[in-house]
Amino acid sequence: MKYDARPCPLVKKTQLTDTIFDFRISNKELAEIAKPGQFVHIRVPGKTLRRPISICDINGSEFRLVFEVRGEGTDILSQTEVGGEVDVIAPLGNGFKIEPDKRTVFIGGGIGVPPMLYAAKQSKNAVTITGFRDKSAVILEKDFKSIGEHILMTDNGSAGRQGFVTEALKDVIGNADMVCACGPMVMLRGVAEIASQAGVPCQISLEERMACGVGACLGCAVLVNREDGTQGYKHVCKNGPVFNAEEVVF
Repeated sequence: MKYDARPCPLVKKTQLTDTIFDFRISNKELAEIAKPGQFVHIRVPGKTLRRPISICDINGSEFRLVFEVRGEGTDILSQTEVGGEVDVIAPLGNGFKIEPDKRTVFIGGGIGVPPMLYAAKQSKNAVTITGFRDKSAVILEKDFKSIGEHILMTDNGSAGRQGFVTEALKDVIGNADMVCACGPMVMLRGVAEIASQAGVPCQISLEERMACGVGACLGCAVLVNREDGTQGYKHVCKNGPVFNAEEVVF
């Protein structure tokens, strides 16, 4: 793929929480080839490095990007106004491999929730589980409910069920053919262990700091198990961000 930067118009902007924004950017050519689990690399004015943002959804020619303000760069990005342009390289990375007819459990934790929306939409038999610290952090609940069976978890029980996504996974893993997840590493480790014990294949999307976004640097290297029994490194941006869970060294 040729990695060209494209200026894309911001056609809609919504603030979901105090720190989370929902952008809709338009580019028909890129939207048609984007796959669930991939990401876009966004140029931030005044910053050298781009910011990787997962693809939350695709609607026609529009990319939906839901991101959290975590520093100066994402704060600057959040101030982009509708009608302005967002400079992107997209779509990047390898996403989820989803078999539509299989019963798949899609799990997101915190800001790892957005990419699971487009992924779950690819399945005819999806169960979605999302987890947040409390009610104030909950996003995209209506979107996930529109897909089918949805379980909302919060740490303190202020919305949905109290507990972690791993507890909900234990309730449904017996009828699952596949598990797909994105979120904090400690969550992914727990999800992978439950899936492994149940003998269910599991794909996980990793979140790492990135520089180039196309595999040219070593900024997002992750330790993995090789087929020959040894260990080595792969790039989250190019080889991932989605990996088979048994491949990742937690």
